[in-house]
Amino acid sequence: MENPDFLRQKYTDLNKSPEVESAAKRTEARTGRELPMQSVDARIQNHLDRLKEIFENPDKEKQERGIQFVKQQLREQFVIQPKEIPEAYFESIKRKHREEGHGDIEIPDDYQTELSETVVADQVRSLDNWIDYLSSDDAKYPDWLKYFAVRSILRMGRYDKKKKSFTERTGGTTAPFPDLNREALAIVLESFERQAKGEQPKFGYDIQEETKKQFLDFLGKKNFAKLYAVAIEEFKPIADELLQITEGEWRIYPRGSDPKALVESIAPYGTGWCLRGESMADRYLVRDKNELQVFYSLDKEGKPTVPRVVTVVNANNQLVEVRGVAPEENLDEYIGSVVNEKLKEFPDGVAYEKKARDMKLLTAIENKVKQKQELTKDDLLFLYEVNSKIEGFGYQEDPRVTELRRERNTEDDMLVIFECTRDEIAHVPSQITSTTRAYVGQLEPGIFQKLPESLEHVYTSFPEKKIRRENVEIGGKSAEQLISEMKAARINIPDYAKSMLKSREFVPGKNPEEATLIRLTVADLGFKSNTTTDQICERAQILGLELCPADTGPNYRLKYRNQPLNEWIYIGMKQIADSVGRPNVFGLGRDDDGLWLNDYWAGPGVEWNPGGRFVFRLRKSES
Repeated sequence: MENPDFLRQKYTDLNKSPEVESAAKRTEARTGRELPMQSVDARIQNHLDRLKEIFENPDKEKQERGIQFVKQQLREQFVIQPKEIPEAYFESIKRKHREEGHGDIEIPDDYQTELSETVVADQVRSLDNWIDYLSSDDAKYPDWLKYFAVRSILRMGRYDKKKKSFTERTGGTTAPFPDLNREALAIVLESFERQAKGEQPKFGYDIQEETKKQFLDFLGKKNFAKLYAVAIEEFKPIADELLQITEGEWRIYPRGSDPKALVESIAPYGTGWCLRGESMADRYLVRDKNELQVFYSLDKEGKPTVPRVVTVVNANNQLVEVRGVAPEENLDEYIGSVVNEKLKEFPDGVAYEKKARDMKLLTAIENKVKQKQELTKDDLLFLYEVNSKIEGFGYQEDPRVTELRRERNTEDDMLVIFECTRDEIAHVPSQITSTTRAYVGQLEPGIFQKLPESLEHVYTSFPEKKIRRENVEIGGKSAEQLISEMKAARINIPDYAKSMLKSREFVPGKNPEEATLIRLTVADLGFKSNTTTDQICERAQILGLELCPADTGPNYRLKYRNQPLNEWIYIGMKQIADSVGRPNVFGLGRDDDGLWLNDYWAGPGVEWNPGGRFVFRLRKSES
């Protein structure tokens, strides 16, 4: 049932909506197949097929671009713009300050701008969180349910804990979009799926009759917001006193097994797992042929009933997920040793070792802070992710990272991390001297020629926006040699990228040489919105950088083997036409299938979002 009746019943205007009309025109342009307005079901299904094509595209480059396009369209339509933020929002901040005993305050223009940017950023982050999850392999829902969920949350504002409901979103809403609770979402979407099939929802947990009646009433009215609120209230986090107990047992749920036993075992507790929905658990165990193992710690009666960790092994016997019960499905602070022992049983458990180490160290730092102990330089290097990203087992960054940083004085911590005095940190180019140990400030024309070569720490904002510099040997290798070395290193090279390597425009340097590469984002270059390829390259050259030689991409790919999962980097270079004539640049990425040397369409007018990462070559000083 790809296009159930209730989509038409819920959204009577869906057939005429801009997104459905746009998809119909696209299909007609590509195939010549006309979808007239009266072909209601066909037009709606065509739009759902378009979303499926974007979200499940096997070409990682096209998938990424498609998802970014969807995000951008939604941001433009539904994320508030700074000029739209009502004066009442700033008045509420003044009132709160007064009520807290801070007296009357005024909000200067620069602070008002900063507050506005924070509002926008929070809305973008919360909306992107939903799109990232619903477009991922983890969201094993039908396309119409994904569409229904997105359209529903676009109308939902802040959750009112007293009223146990969501406010309605209007044009001047400053609140972020609703938090994503995968467990509650699974309950709600499974209920809609059963309703569409003419079946009754399966609660599978001890719920009061009055609440059940209320839930069924909201289901009949197809009220996603009300149902989501009920689900959130029903599934509370596991109490800390239970989390401190780590004795227990692992239980295996084999591939193809009935999901009922799994669902019933985790139903009494708020794990946050999407497996809480029986249809989702069925997709994991039956459709996708995964084996699941769950660790149950002892409850108050000494019985192993408290679900704490779930591991997922796919049909190829690869460990693909490790989820805990902390926020965003990260591991809780007590369970690390149990998980470490379990990982030793998996052939590819080594891939998860860093995550286990990171979680153990983060917990140690958290305990130090609780006990009011001083953090060492190594602790701070880790907490601020100076050398590498902190990796956990959840979908998003472990919230403890932000919480711990929020309580610290960043300026003081920088002095420890950089081993310097305040005078040795420059914030504008005029402050740079031979004794400068770090630069934390905006990038200005010619900045990279003013920074000492030995300067290790360069940030536009600490600690989030580090400008990375590294040396890579380029030249001296033919395209055939590079392809052979990448093949030996098991690096994935799509056909279009291979056609670039075999192009006449791909001319490697004859002799080996060392190139200093500077890695930065589009935002680091000074752009706050989507920016064209030409604008990015022009700005980089103003700052003292230059385009990379053609063979930089494959050589950098061979060196950069420890790339973080789901990171993608584009090479700032003169475009090379692929086999169909598109102007492309190389890109480096890593996903579940390993390392990639990809091709990316980079015509002069192609736009890149502010988070896009580029690599340019440092232009040598003429002096």
